[in-house]
Order: sequence, then structure tokens, then C-alpha cells
Amino acid sequence: MFKKIMKGGHRKPSKSASTENYAFGPPGSHNPGSVVVNHASRPVLNAPEQNSSPSVPIAPPPLSTAAVEPLPLLQDVPVSERQSLFLRKLQICSYQLDFTNMLKTVREKEVKRRTLLELVDFFQSGSGKITEVCQEEMIKMVAINIFRCLPPASHENTGQEVTDPEEEETHLDPSWPHLQLVYEFLLRYVVSSDTDTKVAKRYIDHSFVLKLIDLFDSEDPREREYLKTILHRIYGKFMVHRPFIRKAINNIFYRFIYETERYNGIGELLEILGSIINGFALPMKEEHKLFLARALIPLHKPKPVATYHHQLSYCVTQFVEKDYKLADTVIRGLLKYWPVTNCQKEVLFLGELEEVLEATQSAEFQRCMVPLFRQIARCLNSPHFQVTFQSFFFI
Repeated sequence: MFKKIMKGGHRKPSKSASTENYAFGPPGSHNPGSVVVNHASRPVLNAPEQNSSPSVPIAPPPLSTAAVEPLPLLQDVPVSERQSLFLRKLQICSYQLDFTNMLKTVREKEVKRRTLLELVDFFQSGSGKITEVCQEEMIKMVAINIFRCLPPASHENTGQEVTDPEEEETHLDPSWPHLQLVYEFLLRYVVSSDTDTKVAKRYIDHSFVLKLIDLFDSEDPREREYLKTILHRIYGKFMVHRPFIRKAINNIFYRFIYETERYNGIGELLEILGSIINGFALPMKEEHKLFLARALIPLHKPKPVATYHHQLSYCVTQFVEKDYKLADTVIRGLLKYWPVTNCQKEVLFLGELEEVLEATQSAEFQRCMVPLFRQIARCLNSPHFQVTFQSFFFI
């Protein structure tokens, strides 16, 4: 591998357009039908300044069982009456129901579920144009359902010892059958070709996006998957939100690295960033280089790095493939946070280092080869057989 680097066999990166592109590429396919949710019980991060538009109301209306009544299907009424019926159905879906007791308000839950399912099918079929009034009520309904207080993690307020996140039991939200339909409804609205971004950005504003990002701390992996896809699509469709989204994710990483070391959605956020980095224009902006040095590289430090290392390694390698001059920064950063007593982390670091070196040219390699060889020599003498075995790939 080192001989290959010294020969300078790295291919030059292709020239990119002057404007930043956005690619929906690896590390995973983004199925429009997937959804993700965040943990609202966590304190809100110090997020970037919000815009001046009014925040989305999230207070649920009081439940009145008389109001949750089945209505005729949208396809069964005249076109002139569909908008008013559509709004009434949105109101039914805006009622909060208690899912901690599955035997409570069973009829109302079924009416709401069927109504949500009909709204998703109606919107997906493109049966009618959605007016601006309806769009505003749609976002209000979505906000009332998904922006909620999530249960605390198992280590919070219980007096229990903090355990490894990989060993904790996953909390599955009992209201998921309804939440999934709400997320699907929002996803269809965002990806629809009939959705005018100039109108939609009045309701999917900075306040809404920030609350959406905060939900990535959800313990339910099904919710996080939907959130990943929806935020991914919002980033691609609403250019005005791109800097704000990057900064908000940056703030989550800072809090995770330097304060809590606990956050459920780090892997999903890194998957989104993998596609964002893939679309960066060249020459790369200084803002993006600072993000690599101040956020991505320090993400190697927290103990639960194994839970998101695959996605992190992809993002870091993308930077080096985009700009080979960043190889020295990345390699020295890996050496700085190299684990001392955790052999499993060492194996992960060695695998990532191998991928980075594949994209490194000889000039950058020579700048860091002395400390690099010293670390590899220590790994070759490691008492752990997996570390030693992985080190042989560098010879």
C-alpha cells in the first residue's frame, strides 16, 4: 500500500460546477417510504438563529370523542366540497390519543388511523390540487403529532448505572401505527412534484426543521429511519435551508462529543452528511474543512463510536477523495484520537486508516509518515491478535 502511495497513483478529482451540488448517493439507498423520529425529552440544543416566521403550533387540542367521527371518503364527494372535507379530516388527525392504554378510545384510534391512511393515499394519487390553506393545516397536523415529549432513556431519572448504548433495550413507541402514517404523509408532501417550494417554505421553516432534527434522538429506529429520509429530501429540495441544516447538525455533534456522549441518531445524521459531502463543489469551502476538523474527526473520541463508525468513516473518506490535500489533516486526527486500551476500536481505526491511505498522494503521505509508522509499529506488537492481523495489511 505504501509503495502505491509513494508512486502517486491517486486519480485526480474531477472538476465540479461552481455551485454546490447535492447528491443522493451512498452510504445507503434512501427509500421515499422510510421514516425517522427524534427524542424530544432531551434539552433543545443551542441551535442557529431561527427565522422570523411564526413557529409551528405544537399544543394538541383537547380530546372530544364526539369530534372524532368517521367522515365520507374524499372520492365520494363532489370536487367543490373536497377542500372543506379535507380540512375536517385534518382536524380529526390532529387529536392526541393515549396509546399507553391500548383498550382506551379504541374506536377513536381506528377512525384516526383510517383517516390518516386515506389522506396518504389521496395525496399520493394526486387526485386534486392542494391549496395553500390546506398546506398550512397539513403542517400543523403533522407538528401536533410528531413534535411530542418522548420517554426518557433507560439511564435517565432511574438511578441506574449508565450502560453501553449497544446493550440497552430499544424503546418502540406504542403510537407508531399512527406516527408512521403521519411521517408518510409528510414525506409524500415533501417529495411531491406538485409541492411548490416557494409556498411550502412558509410552513416548513427553520423552526419546523429544527424541531425535526431534534427528533433524531428518538430511541425508536423506525422513527429515525423516516426522519433521515425526510430531512434528506428537505435538504435536496429547499436550498434556503441547507446552511441552517448543516449548522444544526454541527451543534448536535458538538454537544454529543463534549457534553453527553449519548445521542441515538448520530449514525443517521452521518448518513445524510455522506450524501451532502458527496455533492460539495470544488474548490471546497473553508466552512466544510472546518467542519471536518472540528466535528467529524473529534467524533472518533466518544466511547460509543462503534455504533456509527461505518457512517463516520464514509464521510471522512469522502473528504479525502474530494480534496487529497486533506489527507494529512485526517491521518493526524486519527492518530490524535487513537484508542489506547480499546482493541475493538483499534481495529475500526486501522480499517478506516487503510481506506484513507488509498486516497492519499505521496506528498501528503510524507508529511505524516513518521508518526503513522510509529503507530503501526505499536499495533504490530499488540497482544491482541485482531489488531496485529489488521496491521499486516499495511506492510
